[in-house]
Formats: sequence, C-alpha cells, structure tokens
Amino acid sequence: QVQLVESGGGLVQAGGSLRLSCLASGSIATINVMGWYRQAPGKQRELVATIAYDGSTNYADSVKGRFTISGDNAKKMVYLQMNSLKPEDTAVYYCTSETVVANRFWGTGTQVTVSS
Repeated sequence: QVQLVESGGGLVQAGGSLRLSCLASGSIATINVMGWYRQAPGKQRELVATIAYDGSTNYADSVKGRFTISGDNAKKMVYLQMNSLKPEDTAVYYCTSETVVANRFWGTGTQVTVSS
C-alpha cells in the first residue's frame, strides 16, 4: 500500500503563488507515476499534472506555463509549484500515485482558494 499526505494549500489572491507538497510512504518502490488532480464544487475530478519515473511530465492545457510538477526521491516528496493563480484554479487538490501494476492511490486533498 501507498499512503499520500498533501500540504501547502491555502487562500491566495489572484496572481499569487502556492507550492503544494505530497509526502509518500509505504510501498513507494512500486510507484511508476505520481501526479496532481483537482476537484471544484459541482465538477468532476480533473487532471492537473503528472510526472513519471523517467522524469517525463504531462500538464492540463489550462495550467501549462503556470504550474510545474517536480519530485525529490531522497525526501519521498512530490511538489506542485503554482504561479499566476486564477480564481478558476480554486479546488481541492489531490495527490495521486500509480504503481507498476496500475494500482491507484489518493491523498485526502488540500484546499486551494484563489480570491478575485
């Protein structure tokens, strides 16, 4: 099993920045891909960004050029640097991991609120 704990959410004004962190524990040697999703009230959960074991990344079109996903293997951490935040970025952000056998795990989420 993999356990994921997010931190770094909060309230920020439009145009500001936040950095989200995700600490992974458990069977982390089996992780192939990690990433971030978000879910706003009344909306379905959507992809924000992913990073694979080879360092390749994938971003939603809505965040390209503003968000950056990165990882630190020694610290067992994955980060999401969010710049130029917009009110439409307001959501609960979830850390996720996928193992080499395609098992999916989720954190419990951290709230990001961007005021106009």
